[in-house]
Amino acid sequence: QVQLVESGGGSVQPGGSLRLSCVASGSISRIYAMGWYRQAPGKQRESVAMSISSGSTNYADSVKGRFTISRDNAKNTVYLQMNSLKPEDTAVYYCRMTDSRMDTYWGQGTQVTVSS
Repeated sequence: QVQLVESGGGSVQPGGSLRLSCVASGSISRIYAMGWYRQAPGKQRESVAMSISSGSTNYADSVKGRFTISRDNAKNTVYLQMNSLKPEDTAVYYCRMTDSRMDTYWGQGTQVTVSS
């Protein structure tokens, strides 16, 4: 069974920073891509950042310049460094992994709350 476990969420004030981690474990093939999604209250889940095996990354316009995705392939881990956080960043953040077979796995999410 493949599992993704997120950590690092919490409550911060506007302008603060958090670093999310996601560790994949279990019987997995080579990772093709890992990324982060988020779902704010009452809204649809949206992509935030993605990293593919070639080294390419992309970001949602709303977070570009503030968030940075990075990977440690040897540890099957992906990180999301979030700086200059805004109240609109408040959401449950989900890790997603796609392996070389194009199978996709999701974590259960970690809450990020940005408020004064």
